Amino acid sequence: MGIYVNPGYDGFEKIRQDIYVDKTGLISYINSLIGKPRPLVSFSRPRRFGKSYDANMLCAYYDRSCDSGFLFEDLQISQADSFEEHLNRYNVISFDVTGFIAQSKENGTNAVWEIRNSLIKELRKVFPNCIDEEERNLGRALYEVVSAGNEKFVFVIDEWDALFRELQDDEQLQRDYILFLRSLFKNKDITPKVVAAAYMTGILPIKKYGTESAVSDFMEFMMTDPLILADYVGFTETDVRALCDTYHVDFFEMKQWYDGYTFEDVESVYSPNSVMSAIHFHKFRNYWTQTESFKSLRRYIGENFDGLKDAIIQMLGGQRVKVDIGTFKNDTTSFENRDDVLTLLIHLGYLAYDRAAEEVYIPNREVAEVFRAAAKGGVWKPVEKAIAQAEELLKATIRCESETVAEALELIHEECTSVLAYNDENSLACAIYIAYYTAKNYYMVIRELPSGKGFADYAFLPRRGTDKPAMIIELKYDKDADTAIRQIHDNRYSGALKDCYGNMLLVGINYDKNATGGKAKKHSCLIERMRG
Repeated sequence: MGIYVNPGYDGFEKIRQDIYVDKTGLISYINSLIGKPRPLVSFSRPRRFGKSYDANMLCAYYDRSCDSGFLFEDLQISQADSFEEHLNRYNVISFDVTGFIAQSKENGTNAVWEIRNSLIKELRKVFPNCIDEEERNLGRALYEVVSAGNEKFVFVIDEWDALFRELQDDEQLQRDYILFLRSLFKNKDITPKVVAAAYMTGILPIKKYGTESAVSDFMEFMMTDPLILADYVGFTETDVRALCDTYHVDFFEMKQWYDGYTFEDVESVYSPNSVMSAIHFHKFRNYWTQTESFKSLRRYIGENFDGLKDAIIQMLGGQRVKVDIGTFKNDTTSFENRDDVLTLLIHLGYLAYDRAAEEVYIPNREVAEVFRAAAKGGVWKPVEKAIAQAEELLKATIRCESETVAEALELIHEECTSVLAYNDENSLACAIYIAYYTAKNYYMVIRELPSGKGFADYAFLPRRGTDKPAMIIELKYDKDADTAIRQIHDNRYSGALKDCYGNMLLVGINYDKNATGGKAKKHSCLIERMRG
């Protein structure tokens, strides 16, 4: 048992002792590939989505130097036909690339040399008398081990893309790294003889050169298209409901804070680290840490690359934005347009992607708070100012101060939306969402709530423990606020909030781009307190 070669089951045993969600179905999939022409998997996900948990799980299952069956006997994989066949059957090589960057004596520039030589050095210790003393090629060293009668290897590589993210300007190092991976996994003379399976995980998909993957033999699963591994991206709604029942946590609040990622076959995926943190600390809040990806977010949105600011404002306003993910080169530097930056933010977890609609959006309240923290200063000052004033706007609304609300919305609409899109109805809805940004502290805010004969533009449902009134906001365009209020009554929108009768506000807002009396782009507001 070593650090990198056959590391044992200690890591997974510690995971099992904490809050645990069964993701061993991933093992079944990898088992199905062993013995096939392409037993190589790359599964990229953002930070906080359980990548290292999976790496520890795979090491514990495949490592022949230990007996780990007791850790899996109550889990899903134990029911699979392939469970006993592959359990503790293979030699394992497992390493985290970030560790080699940290220990490199030349600020990471000799990380590939460190990886290669550290693995060969440890292979010599674990398999004495198998490797020639002059051997410096890892692939050949592995071949010598297997030729001596030892089992093939399962590779588990964590943070495989760290060199591209942390040393993004060192192109020579990146080329050396790709050649190193190819020598292991794309060598027709050695790979089939020594590799039983390989699993790489990181944040970015495999680097593209032109339109081709740099290590093309890997089957890729990623945030833009996880395919049959969608259940293993994060926690599913079934997982989270079970956790909330077990630990007596409010599922409704958990969903508002941490849900929002969606895929073709899995509609609700939650951020695992955030869910577990909320259970541990009994608090719903932003648990995203300020890693290098947060610094990247600040840099990209601060530069307003190719109109990125307008797209972010739309999404902060609760809307979705069209995106073309096809030109992204799977790195953090080769941006050709705004869509490349938006695609990177999908892989970093800051945006969710609807593949069918080809749209991106901010997935949940937690990530919205991250954007709010990142979007400070520079081109974001109007948005920052609007959010800072949101608390006072909410108080004015609850006090039924219609004129104050109309004036505030007019200013926010003017400052926070694109001039080109100003007269678009969606820009008014975006401005409303930003204007009432802090209302999410007291309300669940629902866009287009179905009720009665139609959809309410916005419904504000009070959260538990708050004495705030429920609110329905109806928006009109080139009409008047009275028409908006009448529509609320005529369509019986308030029926969806019947439990809030006696403590509910009906808010009608109109935007008239051609108002008379010398005031173009005028906003008007009417607030009615509904009596029970």
